[in-house]
Amino acid sequence: METKKYRAIFFDWDGTAVKSRKAPADEVIPLMTELLRQNVVLIIISGTTYENIASGELHQLIPVELKRNLYLGLGRGAYNYGFDNDGIPILLKSSLPKKEELLRIHKFCFELHYWLLEKHNIQTDIVFSRPNYCKVDLMVDYDRGDHQYLKGSEVELVNSLLERHKLEGGLQALIHKTKKLSQEFGMDLKPTTDAKFLEIGPTTKADNVRFFMEKVIIPQEIDIKTCGFWGDEFGFVAPTIKGSDAEMIIPHVEGADFFDVNEEPSELPRSVKSVGGGVPSFLNFLKAQIKIL
Repeated sequence: METKKYRAIFFDWDGTAVKSRKAPADEVIPLMTELLRQNVVLIIISGTTYENIASGELHQLIPVELKRNLYLGLGRGAYNYGFDNDGIPILLKSSLPKKEELLRIHKFCFELHYWLLEKHNIQTDIVFSRPNYCKVDLMVDYDRGDHQYLKGSEVELVNSLLERHKLEGGLQALIHKTKKLSQEFGMDLKPTTDAKFLEIGPTTKADNVRFFMEKVIIPQEIDIKTCGFWGDEFGFVAPTIKGSDAEMIIPHVEGADFFDVNEEPSELPRSVKSVGGGVPSFLNFLKAQIKIL
């Protein structure tokens, strides 16, 4: 396991720090607490909302005085949180669209749903309740259960579904088509996919990372070479379509280290190292950091 000393650790939550949103966080919280005690900056970067991080009780599980170096970038670019002097989460910046823009995002996703049904007879469901994006379910008959993370077999399943419905090029073609349709719709939307879902909105995890680089890492003069990024969805879902965690790889973080814990082998961006092992690998990394700090 990596023994380099890191000053800041960015990490995904579902599938990296915990096995699922509903899984207990009792293994990772003590490790986070000790690293915060040792003055390491911890930044959770996740597509979910605060209520789904440790059941919305993260601020109650870590001592008040340690939360000055704890941050969360959530909602696929929508929310960036820190903590006040009383240890209560505070919104440092939000990227929520105005109601009119959100309605246009909703309308566009319905148009995509309509196009898939009309042209390819593909049934989809849409989750409209996200703060700044929609989720289009491409495999409505496939139940993931508790896990929200990508499994390699799901890519094969959705590509097979698209092929059966004569959408040539699979997920890659669908992503490109979605981008083109959004431009025709007069919007600059950024679709990402974990196979089962298309997530469509104006921001991604890149926006969260950019904010914390500018507001935390640079002001604290933290060397980018001492920043580590961990996730389980860095891998390519299609030849030119990276996983959602790869959105964290932006020009601001050139020189940082990136690690993928996905247990299923996949092609990764060149800057990302595959460590596999799922959640235990990330927990072991945190334990090793505690020992060398």
